[in-house]
Amino acid sequence: MFTVWRQSQAEAMSCLGRERMFEHFSRSLDIHIALVRLNYACDLRYGVLVDLAAKNPVDLTMGWFNTIWQGDANSMTLQCLNHTSSPPFVINVSGPEKLGVRETCQTLRQMMKQSVSFTGREADSALLSNAQLAFRLFGKPRVTAGEMIEWVAEWLSSGGATLGKPTHFESREGKF
Repeated sequence: MFTVWRQSQAEAMSCLGRERMFEHFSRSLDIHIALVRLNYACDLRYGVLVDLAAKNPVDLTMGWFNTIWQGDANSMTLQCLNHTSSPPFVINVSGPEKLGVRETCQTLRQMMKQSVSFTGREADSALLSNAQLAFRLFGKPRVTAGEMIEWVAEWLSSGGATLGKPTHFESREGKF
């Protein structure tokens, strides 16, 4: 049985503390806000796909992930301005696909004409987001995971620059 992994206690408490602070002031001062929970935005220079294309070997412990094209994430986030409220409007923003690390790496590396090796094995849990509310309100993302994979592989194969800032999406300890 596969379960959605919860963040580490320290990370969860940090996020929870931040959200509770915003919620407190939203309620006490009637400030209309939106709490946008994003994971993981991707563009050609940054994101989980860029991380997976650069690592070898790849640790499979965090075996699954969601990702969304940065432009689609920006669009959804801006549209949240129409839904701010007190108490806060809370929404998850991510892509609809549950992507496997192993399969995604194999596809990326095949497109890049490179080999990949793996360590570990997929845990029975992962940090995934349910963004159904975002899809209901704003529609599905325009860019699919398959398109992102192709674009990132082509970008990196042609020598495209990266930001050099790993996402650390595979972290299960909340240390980034």
